[in-house]
Amino acid sequence: MATVTTARDDMLLTIGETARRTGLPAKTIRYYEEIDLIRPLRGTNGYRAFRQSDVHKLIFLARARSLGFSIEDCRTLLSLYEDQQRSSSEVKALAKAHLDKIDAKIAELERMRAALSHLIAACHGDDRPDCPIIEGLAGGEEIGDADRMARKG
Repeated sequence: MATVTTARDDMLLTIGETARRTGLPAKTIRYYEEIDLIRPLRGTNGYRAFRQSDVHKLIFLARARSLGFSIEDCRTLLSLYEDQQRSSSEVKALAKAHLDKIDAKIAELERMRAALSHLIAACHGDDRPDCPIIEGLAGGEEIGDADRMARKG
């Protein structure tokens, strides 16, 4: 992610320059504005004018999204980021809840991997038409059964 260094903190940036500095596409920046995550200024010509604070928020959002936080989680995190009186326990609770979701997803992916590995191992992969993978996907062998069998051995 680009770091922002300018001589003047009050310098206003175009969306193109903001995109370059944040590493975010202009389309994403416009979307974040549309859903009220950021509120850039508007010039008399109607063009967006981004402050350094907007750039910092966009970098913050990009980092949060890269960790898989939802838009609503990002909205909460951004609110906490801006709140100097925030309690770190709120931030930690939100991050912990997200980590729990990641752990559940990993467990599900591991179950899927085990079931698919079992089906692949059961398939001869030759010229014969019988195929445990096709049978498993068609319901001949329950995928959950393959999962349980894979865990046994």
